[in-house]
Amino acid sequence: MKDTQNLKNRIEKITQQNSKGFATNTDKSVSPKQVLRVIDAIVVIIGIVVGAGIFRTPSIVAANTGSSELFLGVWVLGGVISLIGAMCYAELSTAFPNTGGDYHFLHRAFGRRFAFLFAWARMSIIQTGSIALLAFIVGDYMSELYSLGTFSSSIYAAVVVIGLTFVNIIGVHVGTGTQKLLVSLQFVGLLVLIVAGLFFAPEGSGNTAVAPVSSGITPAIGGAMVMVLLTFGGWNEAGYISSEMRGGCKKMALVMITSILIITVIYLLINLAYLNVLGIDGLVSSEAVGVETMRVIMGDTGVFFIGLLVILAALTSTNATIFTGARTNHALGRDFPIFSFMRVWKSETSTPVNALLAQGAIAILLIIIGSFARSGFESMVDFTAPIFWFFILCTGLSLFVLRHKEPNAPRPFKVPLYPVLPIIFCLTSMYLLYSSLMFAGSGAWLGVGVLLSGMIFFFFIPKSKESKQNT
Repeated sequence: MKDTQNLKNRIEKITQQNSKGFATNTDKSVSPKQVLRVIDAIVVIIGIVVGAGIFRTPSIVAANTGSSELFLGVWVLGGVISLIGAMCYAELSTAFPNTGGDYHFLHRAFGRRFAFLFAWARMSIIQTGSIALLAFIVGDYMSELYSLGTFSSSIYAAVVVIGLTFVNIIGVHVGTGTQKLLVSLQFVGLLVLIVAGLFFAPEGSGNTAVAPVSSGITPAIGGAMVMVLLTFGGWNEAGYISSEMRGGCKKMALVMITSILIITVIYLLINLAYLNVLGIDGLVSSEAVGVETMRVIMGDTGVFFIGLLVILAALTSTNATIFTGARTNHALGRDFPIFSFMRVWKSETSTPVNALLAQGAIAILLIIIGSFARSGFESMVDFTAPIFWFFILCTGLSLFVLRHKEPNAPRPFKVPLYPVLPIIFCLTSMYLLYSSLMFAGSGAWLGVGVLLSGMIFFFFIPKSKESKQNT
């Protein structure tokens, strides 16, 4: 009972600090309500992770592995790495539950200015790059259904960003019931794809082979893992809901581990269906593996079905990313005066108008840049992946820092086999940071340049008493 009361007092204290370090979603309350059940949180995380990426990245992964065994192996490895990372995040989330998520962990471990750099990257690269990436997936599949010419995918992507940005500005919000309905439809569609691919593939399909695409296995596997873990991306968003768990944050470990295991099984089944229908060479040559798979099985009807499924998944993910991204940008405007123009909140519609407009403008700019690259989708991966893995690595390191700085903080869940598993996660993140830089090329360095430009604002950020963040 005493430990429980100490934990509650700790949570209340951290929540109060949250109003100083990272703004919450509204001005009226800085204390999120504990309303999420375990099943609710699992559904949220699976819904965030299992999006449109699984319909696009497998072809790139296949091109960087070259055999069915390696192809499936890197998906299993991706699940293992994500599981280890989830356990690291579970410790941080249960020890320091906060709606700031990664921002809060980095703030406590490395200080206000480094946390600002993360917020800057989230606004200019990570979140906006994700919006552009998801919009390009919509564009790729819409172009399969009806092409608009050379820049068809980019045109569709821009329309999606502009349309959904203004939908959010006018205050049209999808209710939780509608969101659950959309996710339910998405998973029904995935079930149809899995069953059709595994049990109704035409005789003789998927039996051809292809030679390895790269002569060097390490760079190939590195590039494959960048794409696999991009597809697994989103589980770290669980840190943002840790303070909303019913009964406290102790159940976050169960939520995160269960979610990763379910996601890994789903991804393996989907990729087995792709392989069963297309084979490894078909995967390598396809720009839209879901479309090609259903075309082989069901013809034009299958193409139409999978096209709608992917578009539904991508639009849902894009809208959610636009919504959450604008809220964190609004918080950036509240915390740092130099970006105060983004703190404007339209009370009539409960929308951060300027934050939405700024975010939409950056995403459109990224779409334009991506239009002239090798592929809009891949160019956005190039742009975002190195920065994403840099901050994932830093969050992993914050686990060690906070164990040292705050050894007496209650930790309802501790990473097993410490420090072995956190070291594995950090080394893996470091390797993926290196691989994303080597695999991506010039697009990655553009992202690095944008990140470094954020350091200019360090001169305008007033100093604060860091000790306040650790008491």
